[in-house]
Amino acid sequence: MVTVNLGMLHYVLDHVYGAFMHRTKISPPFFSRGWGGSKLELLERLIKQLFPEIEGQNWPPSLIQPIWRTIWETQTAVLREGVFRTPCDEQLMSALPPESHNARVAFLAPKCVPPQKMACVVHLAGTGDHTFERRLRLGGPLLKENIATVVLESPFYGQRRPLLQRGAKLLCVSDLLLLGRATIEEARCLLHWLEWEAGFGKMGVCGLSMGGVHAAMVGSLHPTPVATLPFLSPHSAVVAFCEGILKHGTAWEALREELAAKKVAMTLEEVRERMRNVLSLTDVTRFPIPKIPNAVIFVAATVSTVFDYHHEEVLKMDSQHFFALFFLSFSLI
Repeated sequence: MVTVNLGMLHYVLDHVYGAFMHRTKISPPFFSRGWGGSKLELLERLIKQLFPEIEGQNWPPSLIQPIWRTIWETQTAVLREGVFRTPCDEQLMSALPPESHNARVAFLAPKCVPPQKMACVVHLAGTGDHTFERRLRLGGPLLKENIATVVLESPFYGQRRPLLQRGAKLLCVSDLLLLGRATIEEARCLLHWLEWEAGFGKMGVCGLSMGGVHAAMVGSLHPTPVATLPFLSPHSAVVAFCEGILKHGTAWEALREELAAKKVAMTLEEVRERMRNVLSLTDVTRFPIPKIPNAVIFVAATVSTVFDYHHEEVLKMDSQHFFALFFLSFSLI
């Protein structure tokens, strides 16, 4: 009798597909315009400044004032979309493309319930999640439990995508760090606004894949306790771009040529090692412990489940587990 490990088969097929897409140039690679020059040096310095000097101390978020418009309204719920200027400082603002200077959010909330008696969760985008729709689908069932949903559109995505960028394929390595740094700041400010301006009793943050990494960082750096649910996320971008399927979709030769133009001769293996060093800045294990560690629930997966996620089935499969875990994490803060 012959048995087949379907999880390993899915893993192999996923990597074959990724290699085929990259080598045939059907899809443009990540980082086709190189490292990002002085922007990368700036971000390496600024990210190291994220961590507080004293354990348990975090800088307070800026106060934002979103401008809202109602998209639809029923007897039980309302969906609004808002826009606000990204709260990043001048250095980060100058590094961001103009298209990313204004943050966009969708806000789905129950009606006729005071905010003090509700919770609200900020949903962060995974790789390639350009619109609000997918994450709003997760927010629909939460309405019945008096949990509102805020969906943040990431920099470099959706209407915030630079003109020359195709899809989710970021042009420079610095863009990935910029995306994360700005997302962290915007999410923290949204949580601050929800607590102090909107008056919500409890806040949470979650995300799928890349969004889960960012959610973990936000939960770590926010000055007050928040329920945190990283869903199917690696511990850093190193896993995705240096070990996972996206390594087949990275412009390694363009990165090597940029270094060669600066008289820095490297083999492709040395270029990959440099990428590891740069992306190690995104490792959540380097971040401070959240205020209430028990309110953080990491959701992992088997290889076969991760493969199913690429085919958009995991949200259907695990939605009940997702909601149950969020209720648990809220109960712990």
